[in-house]
Amino acid sequence: MTRHVHLDPLGGIAGDMFIAALLDAFPDHAKSVVAAMRAAGLPEAWSVRVVAHDDGWLSGRRLEIDPPPSPSRPPGRFSDIRDRLCAAPLDAATAERAVALFAVLAAAEGQVHGIAPEEVHFHELADWDSVADIVGAAFLIEALAPASWSVGPLPLGGGRVQTAHGPLPVPGPAAAKLLEGFVLSDDGIGGERVTPTGAAILRHLAPVPRAAAGALVLERSGMGFGTRRLPGLSNVLRVLSFAAAEPAWQAEQIGVIGFEIDDQTPEDLAHGLEAIRAEPGVLDVIQMPAAGKRNRLAAHVQVLCRRESVEGAIAACFRETATIGLRWQLAARARLPRSETRVAGVRIKRAVRPGGRVTVKAEQADLAGAGGYRARQKRRRRAEAAGVREDD
Repeated sequence: MTRHVHLDPLGGIAGDMFIAALLDAFPDHAKSVVAAMRAAGLPEAWSVRVVAHDDGWLSGRRLEIDPPPSPSRPPGRFSDIRDRLCAAPLDAATAERAVALFAVLAAAEGQVHGIAPEEVHFHELADWDSVADIVGAAFLIEALAPASWSVGPLPLGGGRVQTAHGPLPVPGPAAAKLLEGFVLSDDGIGGERVTPTGAAILRHLAPVPRAAAGALVLERSGMGFGTRRLPGLSNVLRVLSFAAAEPAWQAEQIGVIGFEIDDQTPEDLAHGLEAIRAEPGVLDVIQMPAAGKRNRLAAHVQVLCRRESVEGAIAACFRETATIGLRWQLAARARLPRSETRVAGVRIKRAVRPGGRVTVKAEQADLAGAGGYRARQKRRRRAEAAGVREDD
């Protein structure tokens, strides 16, 4: 079933929060995420831990990536990072997504500083922990694919953040570029609530504001905490993972054939329609009155047939009626699961409706000759009651 993941940024969203929330919901991926980070070049001297976290209100997980006492710093130019990721022993799909995430950031930074993305030099985002965040996010997005994504309103934050370019307003200029088109809400709590990495993840995912209409089954949920402590609010990103509910009906395509008759006697047309109804693959034949050209009374005929039987049904329509032209199309049909049984010589159609309720209907042709209306109704009720009990 297709997965849908909803992001609920109560405290905000950052790369580490995104990874922690998804690993809280899908803990089986934890070792593989760390392996991907190491494959991308994260030195062994840097520790990586996914730890349980409880802030006194909520509990979940937090991703901790800590440097050694004298950490090395990788090259910070986008072109260098891209080349290194492409050459790393990463899964090709993960590497491609990681490069795409950095490319989104480079495009935004290039717009802000008026330079080509290739020339963008990342400062804070070139540290190994930021590279690991982006690679870990790319791995998890790929691991959950195919999936659709949605996100709730993002907290605006406020104030200033210290960067290599000096203090900048929140959201930072590059993050603001990436967040264009998203819904933001000011909850009165300042600080950087959506980091550039978090904004790049959102821009890459292109989430919708809410899940598509339809029944969804909530399969998993997870909480991913950031490192900051917010006043009176959990600094957490929640994820909800849904699967589309199995529909209560079966979807299929059928042929629909339609035409009008105004030059064939009702008696002969009745014989012709019975012959069409008996054609292999024909599901039903419907006749209804219509007013044709010059207001002449006519019969509108609709034939329903299986998709593979359209040709045979069309040939039967031309053979058995006076029509010299007709219309046909394929149409989607929703069909309840059904079965047929026989009770005391009466065929019973049983259908399973949404919610599991079973309904039954006796075949009227099998009730003929039962001794009048009351006798037919009594026999019908007995047969249908027996048909329902078969499901007990």
